[in-house]
Amino acid sequence: MEQTSPRLDSLAPQRFPVVVVGAGPAGLTVGNVLRAAGVDCLVLEAETRESIERRPRAGVIEERVVRGLERRGLARNLLERAELHTACEFRFGGERYRFSYRELTGSHHWVYPQPLLVADLVREYADVRGGRIRFGVRDVRLHGLDGDRPSVSYVCPETGRRQVVVCDFVAGCDGARGVTRASVAPERARVARHDYGIGWLALLAEAPPSADCVLFGCHPDGFAGQMPRSPEVTRYYLQCPPGDDPDDWPHERVWAELRRRLGAAGAAPPAEGPLIEKRVLDMHDYVTEPMAFGRLFLAGDAAHLVAPIAAKGMNLALHDAFLLGDALAARLTEGDDGGLAGYSAACLRRVWDYQEFSQWLSELYHGTATGDPFRAGTTLARLRRLFSSPSAAAAFAEQYLGTAARY
Repeated sequence: MEQTSPRLDSLAPQRFPVVVVGAGPAGLTVGNVLRAAGVDCLVLEAETRESIERRPRAGVIEERVVRGLERRGLARNLLERAELHTACEFRFGGERYRFSYRELTGSHHWVYPQPLLVADLVREYADVRGGRIRFGVRDVRLHGLDGDRPSVSYVCPETGRRQVVVCDFVAGCDGARGVTRASVAPERARVARHDYGIGWLALLAEAPPSADCVLFGCHPDGFAGQMPRSPEVTRYYLQCPPGDDPDDWPHERVWAELRRRLGAAGAAPPAEGPLIEKRVLDMHDYVTEPMAFGRLFLAGDAAHLVAPIAAKGMNLALHDAFLLGDALAARLTEGDDGGLAGYSAACLRRVWDYQEFSQWLSELYHGTATGDPFRAGTTLARLRRLFSSPSAAAAFAEQYLGTAARY
């Protein structure tokens, strides 16, 4: 872990109880929780405010996460504007199979694009709760994390000089490629990785969804998915080789594959529209253990990455943020160390459960496209069981919705 000293020509140090590195959903939620508790903090973000409020990301949010945001005063716009989803639909063997999870569990999903949530969280943190945030910072470095006086330094975008911030704790919420996880010495952390060996072509289309719910097409030629984002915008996924070139997927090929892989008796074909995003995601996961190192606490993708197979990434990040924000507030306002001491273990129980579900779901999505008759046969048996066995359906719904009570 880097223990370097700030440069001697730095500006006079500032002082905040907590420095949050990264202004994604996790970092902004931690900041909002701290401000609500009367704790000062500083959020550092490499991008501009406009960039983080526009970059396309996830949109499916678990009901438990929404309730967690609501309890912390962070869900007003979401509850007014988000779409409520109560079912999903599997398509395989040329047929449609609707899975009504609210009928099974009484719970549902919300669909609210991450850029809208980030915009809400930034507004609440900076404009309503008076939180300090610096955008466009460069060359962030962490110092003295094993002592009782850690600090974070960064190059100020206005002056070009290094600014030092002394703090009590650092919240690392800066994603998979951020500086906080990279600051942990390799011998202090175990990083477990898994590569699925497949890619997904991620598409964002200016077109209405062809159905009122999420669609999963389990096709011998590869998986296809439809995830509604709004009445005018739809997220699509197409299984492809890892590392595939998005330019090899022109408009005509994309829509032909979507029609074929999502095709089923009585189903409307996808409504075509301009493709405003097209990129290939290589499906892989990792988990960093532990998630706490001295005065540094990791959250979200800085600690773990779960492939978008199960739409769990943003949900995991927000679960982390609730625990970390509450634990930091308890420590700084009441002197209670219990939450911080148990933070890593509490987060990792959920992380590993979601990782296991992602692996299980990957076989459901991709097994028929492996070219292996045995795997294709067992995958179809698994799919049919979801619609013939109440216990199998209930187990899937619990994991899909994130409603397990054991966390």
